[in-house]
Amino acid sequence: MRRYHPLLVRLATATFLASSVAACTMGEEFQRGYVVDERAISQVKKGMSAEQVLQTLGTPSTVSTVGNRNWYYISQKSRRNLQFMGEQVVDQQVTAVYFDNNLRVERIALYGLQDGRVFDFISRTTPAGGEESSFLGQIFRGVNSFNPFGT
Repeated sequence: MRRYHPLLVRLATATFLASSVAACTMGEEFQRGYVVDERAISQVKKGMSAEQVLQTLGTPSTVSTVGNRNWYYISQKSRRNLQFMGEQVVDQQVTAVYFDNNLRVERIALYGLQDGRVFDFISRTTPAGGEESSFLGQIFRGVNSFNPFGT
């Protein structure tokens, strides 16, 4: 049986561990939603019909729930620095196309991450300010405010 030199074994082990750690620390960037095309957006003019906007920009990410007169094209870029960590939103752009009563373009607006809070479009919730109370927190809060006389 052949014996390996201890220095060679240590070097191979260190190389293996270093490459494993490097693989975990490589960051990833994710692009979701509508990829903004500045040329296409510049072609949308006031007075265009909804059908022309569909041909120019494509299907919107979402539309307004009342009257379908506002179309939103949503793009989001997020980054994960470590493989096992959660993602952080680094950029978000919303291109809003507003229509009048005749479904003609009234105006176009571009919103970014700085214009508002990050909105979770899947669960349709926004983080609320204040304290989140857990079940145990509510129980302990109830014990502290217990009043047997009901006043």
